Amino acid sequence: MFLSTPTVNVGVFLTEGGEKMKNIKEDKDLNVLNHSCAHLLAQAVKHLYPNAKFWVGPVIDDGFYYDIDLGDEVIKEEDLPKIEKEMKKIAKDGKRIVRHEISKKEALEMFKDDPYKLDLIGNMDENDTTISCYTQGDFTDLCRGPHVESVKELKHFKLLKVSGAYWKGDANNKMLQRIYGVCFRTEEDLQEHLYLLEEAKKRDHKKLGKELDLFMMSEYGPGFPFFLHNGMIVRNELENFWYQEHTKEGYEFIKTPIMLNKELWELSGHWFNYRENMYTSEIDDKTFAIKPMNCPGGMLVYKNSLHSYKDLPLRIGELGQVHRHEASGALNGLFRVRTFTQDDAHIFMREDQIEEEVIRLISFIDRMYKVFGLTYDIELSTRPEEKYIGSIEIWNKSEKALEDACHKAGHDCKINPGDGAFYGPKLDFHIRDSLGRVWQCGTIQLDMNLPERFDLTYVDSDGSKKRPVMLHRVIYGSIERFIGILIEHYAGAFPLWLAPVEINIIPVNKEYHLEYAKKLQEEFEQNHFRVKLDDRDEKLGYKMRESQTKKIPLTIVVGEAEVSDGAVSYREFGKQETIIVSKSEFISKVKECIESKTYNL
Repeated sequence: MFLSTPTVNVGVFLTEGGEKMKNIKEDKDLNVLNHSCAHLLAQAVKHLYPNAKFWVGPVIDDGFYYDIDLGDEVIKEEDLPKIEKEMKKIAKDGKRIVRHEISKKEALEMFKDDPYKLDLIGNMDENDTTISCYTQGDFTDLCRGPHVESVKELKHFKLLKVSGAYWKGDANNKMLQRIYGVCFRTEEDLQEHLYLLEEAKKRDHKKLGKELDLFMMSEYGPGFPFFLHNGMIVRNELENFWYQEHTKEGYEFIKTPIMLNKELWELSGHWFNYRENMYTSEIDDKTFAIKPMNCPGGMLVYKNSLHSYKDLPLRIGELGQVHRHEASGALNGLFRVRTFTQDDAHIFMREDQIEEEVIRLISFIDRMYKVFGLTYDIELSTRPEEKYIGSIEIWNKSEKALEDACHKAGHDCKINPGDGAFYGPKLDFHIRDSLGRVWQCGTIQLDMNLPERFDLTYVDSDGSKKRPVMLHRVIYGSIERFIGILIEHYAGAFPLWLAPVEINIIPVNKEYHLEYAKKLQEEFEQNHFRVKLDDRDEKLGYKMRESQTKKIPLTIVVGEAEVSDGAVSYREFGKQETIIVSKSEFISKVKECIESKTYNL
């Protein structure tokens, strides 16, 4: 039995028109505009800081940045208005932006005093005989382009922040200064974007995680999150939902060890392709590794017994905890951690079952995401240029199988060349939250290589041994990261079924109304609702405001009328209307809302 598509009211947290944050990198016009504005920023910085040298200034999803070497000088947040003023002055002059084609020799001479540009030139393709650069007034920079016609078009921009960034992202290199900004065609679009950026700040999962007592971090375990009581409720509900839906889909569940012998990781290929990200330990004079992935354990489970063609497809699911070494500078709340739980599944099948199984998986993932009000796009990531295992023939065959299945499932897929896993191509699901931001979560990875490495077989109808094909897949991606995304997606105001506290009961007067409030609490708890009774000696207004601050979905106020009528007077989070219903009707409404996983009563 499938869940019906719920109504998710996340729009209450957006602007009145329901505007979504634009992906500037994907929008062709905004991409060109913001790249041009990055050059405008560099020119202004050069005017104000003549000794400045520039690395790169790419467009990103929410604007642009430029990495700058200022020597001993430091740009602070309070310096950004001064730079903006210079940018506006340059834009007002209206100089044309002119493209030039020059030889490598000319480029080396032009930028002979700039080690960063010399590095860029030195790393260009040897077959490139000419190099493009762009000039606007007194400023010239290397660039492939394209750009807008004139700096006059760069009117509506904002510098957002400044931070540090290692040259080439290498902690062994010099720390550069990175200035972020964004540019739009109209002032209205700019202000809308800035509003949504502020909204995103309010939704910061690290901030809300602390305020709502969901999780914590400790200096004793950087990158290793601690889930608190409220966070464990959210986590357990997500995991229970995962198990329920996978049971409907015919999955079997396993749990594999967290640490396994180095020989297994050599067999899987992880030791040679992922060693730098693995934690190891010596046990009985042998090297063991804490698993960075669940896959090899799944292979061993499959090999534990004989399989017939009649058994396939065999769907094996695991909520498996993995550990990966991440650079300390990359750690970011629940978004980037050193330990997390993947909602893995490994599906073993005959080659003729690939298409049907992938189509079924896409439908399954679609159904899961709809419960959270998440839309998505799909990308097909193909064979990496260097680190990969298996023949090109197998890769080509696998890529075509995934693409064909995606189209037959009724979805388009954008090609993402060279971004496949080292063992096979994959379909990546990029979800969009209530602000329109994109997160890569789900993935379906077709693997014709690991079954070969692990010598996996099944007995075919003619009695011969055949090699199964395998799918790796996740839906949440990581429980921890998915929780972080949901915190920001809902702005901390979880739907009823996920909320740590579902109902908050507030008696107006403890002397007269507390007894009935306790009866309500008892009856609600008997119906397995998560209930809080606020019987503190505080004013009603204070307790009501706190209930809103804690983003509790339902707040019940018990006064004289409720006691005499045996009724329930409740208010939903984010709404002003107070609704009065019978106790039985309220219980029925709450049950229905939880069971259907809808957002509102």
